[in-house]
Amino acid sequence: MLSQFKRSIAVWMIFLVSPYLIAEQSDRVMITPELFSFMVEHEGEPVEIKRNQEPDNTIHELYLTTSRGTPQPMFPFEPYEVETIGEREFIEYLQQAQTDSSILIVDTRTEGWHYRLTIPGSTNIPYTLLKDPETLSDTLEELGAIIKDGVWDFSQAKTLAAFCNGYWCGQTPTFIWALLELEYPEDKLNYYRGGMQAWTSLGLTTVGDYYLE
Repeated sequence: MLSQFKRSIAVWMIFLVSPYLIAEQSDRVMITPELFSFMVEHEGEPVEIKRNQEPDNTIHELYLTTSRGTPQPMFPFEPYEVETIGEREFIEYLQQAQTDSSILIVDTRTEGWHYRLTIPGSTNIPYTLLKDPETLSDTLEELGAIIKDGVWDFSQAKTLAAFCNGYWCGQTPTFIWALLELEYPEDKLNYYRGGMQAWTSLGLTTVGDYYLE
């Protein structure tokens, strides 16, 4: 009898407390309905990626101005079938890259941009390296290409999810076009068009020297 009474009390406690637990969880700013945060490695250190939880948080000041550049097309690489991806698809690649070395998250911006503010888990491979004959070979090898009989072999090339400053930035399109001209497989190229502009607009975690200034 006493045991049954205790079970009844426990059920009522769960009933009474659960709305508060649900409310507490619903107040969290989620990445997806199921995903609150995840871990990545950035320059050898673990970083938790999540959205800023402050209700009054605003977009990063580096991306406040609206007069920059001309918006890139949604599919700027036609007739090549390079995938244009959004945040959720980009995050899937970012998660997979933690355990799959065949996937690489590439910040295609020049070094100054990257080290000032970037997405954790990304590797900086500036688009300019593909335009310089002195750095081209090393860059392609970093992407998994090898020379066979004097010709670049991309059969083991990495799958890339590449980004730059945002919709208006031309650094990633320039990077991807350079790879396409070298016959890099189009199905291994993914363009995160929103880039840093979209990433920061969602309050997602960033790293960089900007915070040290």
